[in-house]
Amino acid sequence: MINHAQELDRCDCNIIHSDMISAVRAQMPDDDTLLDLADLFKMFADSTRVRILFALLKSELCVCDIADLLGMTKSAVSHQLRGLRQTRLVKYRREGKTVFYSLDDDHVGAIFAQGLQHVME
Repeated sequence: MINHAQELDRCDCNIIHSDMISAVRAQMPDDDTLLDLADLFKMFADSTRVRILFALLKSELCVCDIADLLGMTKSAVSHQLRGLRQTRLVKYRREGKTVFYSLDDDHVGAIFAQGLQHVME
């Protein structure tokens, strides 16, 4: 038995809209770019990483600060920061023996702020 929601999601037409497909195909990024985008969004799929990003949205922090703020071990925080660095969501700077982390650029803050606004509406 198909429920109402499934009925709404199903398309019963057999018409291919070639003009629309061509227009979208012309603007479609290459597969490598879309894979990088998917990897970026995966970073937002973990609540620990989201908490770290929120903290860094508010202030530059060292690993010790983040660990204390979130009630985590420095090792666990460092592990999460490694993935965030690899996807260029965070950057770091060294000051003596201390390493401070911050959001990589304004784009990251904008992505985070828009996502937060979306879920709070």
